[in-house]
Amino acid sequence: MPSPRSLLDRVHRAVHHAREVTDHPVLEAVARIGLVAYGAVHLLIGWLALQLARGSGRTDADQTGALHTVAGSPGGLVLLWLIGLGLLALALWQAGEVLLWWRGLLDGAHRRRTAFVCARCLAKATVYAVLGGTALLFAVGAEYEADQRLRELTGETLEIPGGAALVAAVATGVVAVGAYSLLRGVTGGFMKDIDLPAAPDRWEPLILAVGRVGYVAKGVAFGLVGVLLWRAATSADVSTATGLDGAMTAIAGVRAGPWLLGGVAAGFAAFGLYALARARYPDRDPSS
Repeated sequence: MPSPRSLLDRVHRAVHHAREVTDHPVLEAVARIGLVAYGAVHLLIGWLALQLARGSGRTDADQTGALHTVAGSPGGLVLLWLIGLGLLALALWQAGEVLLWWRGLLDGAHRRRTAFVCARCLAKATVYAVLGGTALLFAVGAEYEADQRLRELTGETLEIPGGAALVAAVATGVVAVGAYSLLRGVTGGFMKDIDLPAAPDRWEPLILAVGRVGYVAKGVAFGLVGVLLWRAATSADVSTATGLDGAMTAIAGVRAGPWLLGGVAAGFAAFGLYALARARYPDRDPSS
């Protein structure tokens, strides 16, 4: 029977080989395509939100709306495949960062910090993977509406024992994600995802500026998604459970809503520009 030391050595070797795969230049090149696609999707969301602010009620200002726009463009099918595969490669590339930090989980002095870093890497990877999978669904002709599916899931969850508490917990998590995004925008922590030594000094202030605006806008939007989901949990009214498009619509419906939504639209467009800058100078290490 292998000793614990021998088993640990095997695990280290397996992790080392897996790390080599996720560090492969080909995977990084495809991941860059994913980052470009991620930026383009946010630019499209910003444009769709602007149309909503101008009074268009026939647009979905969210990820699925952006993918619908891509699907309807010339060469849309090819673009959807590129977006989907690029984002899945980006998810794998981002998740690979866990392979660098996982040893810290064995160290009691650094376990909490390492767990936070790993969770952040996996959360980013999950976002990329979900969006990439959605793009591939569109590429094969499947229909998918994020807001509708969210309402269905919320309704199904509310019908089970303890479902309201579960929905409220998810809503709290979404609000926390929005708050974290807002915090990153205020503090500029997102610059850790940029390979600053490789980026020209003259571009750093611009990257910082568009990143701040983008992260703040995303924080506000996703915080509102969480609030609307919380209302669904406390009122058992699934119509208030909505995703990003519903949050955009809610912003448009308040006094001075078009102006506020115009600002959010500009913020999502700014985040798209930041993502394009990250594609040019990528650094997946969230603790660098």
